[in-house]
Amino acid sequence: MTIKEIAQLAQVSSAAVSRYMNGGYVSEGKKERIRAVIEETGYRPSVQARTLRTKRACLIGVIVPKINSESISRITEGIGQILAKSGYQMLLTITNNNSSKELEYVDLFEAYPVDGIILVGTVLTRAHKKKLKECKVPIVVIGQYTKETSCVYHDDYGAAKALAEQVGREASGRVAYIGVTREDKAAGAAREDGFREGLKEVGKELEESCLRRAKFTMESGYEQAVDLLEKEHDIDIISCATDTIAAGAIEAIAQYSPERKIQVTGFGDNQFLKAVTGGIRTVHFAYQTSGIKGAELLLEMIESEKTRMTEMKLGCELV
Repeated sequence: MTIKEIAQLAQVSSAAVSRYMNGGYVSEGKKERIRAVIEETGYRPSVQARTLRTKRACLIGVIVPKINSESISRITEGIGQILAKSGYQMLLTITNNNSSKELEYVDLFEAYPVDGIILVGTVLTRAHKKKLKECKVPIVVIGQYTKETSCVYHDDYGAAKALAEQVGREASGRVAYIGVTREDKAAGAAREDGFREGLKEVGKELEESCLRRAKFTMESGYEQAVDLLEKEHDIDIISCATDTIAAGAIEAIAQYSPERKIQVTGFGDNQFLKAVTGGIRTVHFAYQTSGIKGAELLLEMIESEKTRMTEMKLGCELV
């Protein structure tokens, strides 16, 4: 079936069918006749024909590190909202926290082709930065700051500093910190550095013996917390780089040191953890907003064909 044939069956013009398919104005009577013919014939527009005509596939490649994460699900929900409103579809790929896979998927999407790419970044290596700079289609990074392309990121340093100032004032004993790899500039380096600075502001310090680094899993948080509990006996607070790691620390305390009153804090405002524990002190990041803003930035780049780079830093809230 073609638009012309649909128009003949519905007794309307081809232009009316085209407006209907693209969300334009069509009178209610014509709209009902077109809809009835489309349902009866099972007509679907040709994606290939539309791509040739508009030079756009209306597809966006989205690269994420994992899907079993509340923060990632919030980001992709925000992206999806904006893409759906604008008539674009999302092609989602998952790297399982393998940063080299990110480069492979950027190459894949470039060749597919898609109209643009959103990378929910983890570790941005020199190869990443080179690729971002040379990418042949518009690309936006969410979650990491970069000079090579437009990005939407969070104030990880400021959030960690504010959290450390709060817990530092309350702690009578030592404060421990379970971070992640510093190769991750946001969740790793920025949060750890901000936390150290926040403790200094209130006359405390993060001792090296009270520092551990975990993977982005509850199991790894549990293991590192057990190690802390076995070796350090005057800790008041264990702060963790993510709420997922914090969940592991809470389990370790409950199993190995239930008599010790140790406060656990995190980052991410995980709603499942809140439901199970009643809530811990944590940082709420506007993850869904970052997805919305990232998608809006990308569509603006696509529609206007602008190459100007935009950096957008989002705030946070201690909860």
